[in-house]
Amino acid sequence: MDTAAEILVIIVSAVLAVFLVVAIIAMVYVIKIGKQVKHITGHAENVAESMESAANTFKRTATPLAFLKIVGGIVENATRSRKRKG
Repeated sequence: MDTAAEILVIIVSAVLAVFLVVAIIAMVYVIKIGKQVKHITGHAENVAESMESAANTFKRTATPLAFLKIVGGIVENATRSRKRKG
């Protein structure tokens, strides 16, 4: 081989080695970020489930509360009318 080819081989080898080191470091960071994203999505799923549970609880109690409010309004109107008459 002549010197120009040897110099090109050395340059390409050095660039390849640097690229390999940078790629390994980048993959380590990508894996760390992936784990953090997985943790965050798990936490978000827990929050969504608890909010869904709270919404279901509110849904179950909203109907009886509305009924009690209507009955309370009727009783209040009846007591007002009795006070006016009596």
